[in-house]
Amino acid sequence: MGCSSCSTSKGGQPKGCKNNGTCGTDGCNKLTVFDWLSNMAPPNGEKLFEFVEVRFKNSRKEFFKNTENLSLSIGDVVATEAQSGHDIGMVTLVGELVRVQMKRKKVDFKAADFPKVYRKASQKDIDVWQKCRNREEEIKKRAREIAIILKLQMKISDVEFQGDGSKATFYYTAEERVDFRQLIKDMAKAFGIRIEMRQIGYRQEAQRLGGIGSCGRELCCSTWLTDFRSVSTSAARYQQLSLNPQKLAGQCGKLKCCLNYELDVYLDALKDFPPQDTKLFTEKGLAFCQKTDIFKEMLWFSYKDEPSNWHVLSKDQVNEILAMNKKKEKVASLEMYALENPVEEKVVFENVVGQDSLTRFDQPKRKKSNRNKNRNRRKNSNNKRRNQKNA
Repeated sequence: MGCSSCSTSKGGQPKGCKNNGTCGTDGCNKLTVFDWLSNMAPPNGEKLFEFVEVRFKNSRKEFFKNTENLSLSIGDVVATEAQSGHDIGMVTLVGELVRVQMKRKKVDFKAADFPKVYRKASQKDIDVWQKCRNREEEIKKRAREIAIILKLQMKISDVEFQGDGSKATFYYTAEERVDFRQLIKDMAKAFGIRIEMRQIGYRQEAQRLGGIGSCGRELCCSTWLTDFRSVSTSAARYQQLSLNPQKLAGQCGKLKCCLNYELDVYLDALKDFPPQDTKLFTEKGLAFCQKTDIFKEMLWFSYKDEPSNWHVLSKDQVNEILAMNKKKEKVASLEMYALENPVEEKVVFENVVGQDSLTRFDQPKRKKSNRNKNRNRRKNSNNKRRNQKNA
């Protein structure tokens, strides 16, 4: 779904809101919350919750107090209080749902020094804000050049201007501690604004910049994912994935967030499943587990002396044999328990384009018909006769 900012401009190029994956007008924003209380009036004598949620560039959201009792609704552009000057943002949530969000994020709305909403943004405020937003790419490029000249081991990934244009926040990533005091002096002299440096992680960098993942879709962190859970290699082991860092790592260089999506399902299935290093004691010999299929509840075992000959057993059969081994009893062999080797059904592909041949346009050109040849022969013979008569 796209909003008016996603439409094309002159020349067929997309306009865009320059928000790096999120929406600048809240029409197709990943962090939009559906206000299911919008059509319900408050009880008699009750006032609306005086706090509102305001979104700024990318995924930054903050809560502000509506001390002026402004009539605000979702999508209104407002001027809010900042450390110095004011900032411009967009209202994303009003009413009682703001109370729920503040409670969820453990924000104390009873604090005395809570930031405020000054006013609805005027056209002059919006023009200054848009002018500053248009300078961000140019300033980011120039800041990277200054950092390279100073030989700083850091990467400036994004720039965010304050709404009044008096301050710019530079987001950077670095593996080690960076002394950027000289960098701040040079940038303040070059740009004529106050500079704030803020270090972010590699996951936050990918979230702000956006991109296409190995699945062919936009990155989850830049479209709908709002928080980052820690991902460990054990998640790949539980799902029986090969521990190949090139396949398990995302664009941020860390383990993919999607490794956690199905992890709970695998953990539930593994609760009563024999471990991977299961050993079965039989009279024929010791058997080792070679392969498991969690959802089909099947395991493949082979004898120590016959590693190439695998026997398929169900989960219940393996648990039964393990119970007998605990009692120091051995089964005769795996063959008496083994299931028949499952035959995988061959996938039959149908011709989805019908009976037309894909090489129908590659056929050679047809030869000229005999009718045209006969006509040419008759013309030649008539011409010869005429020439003989004239001679």
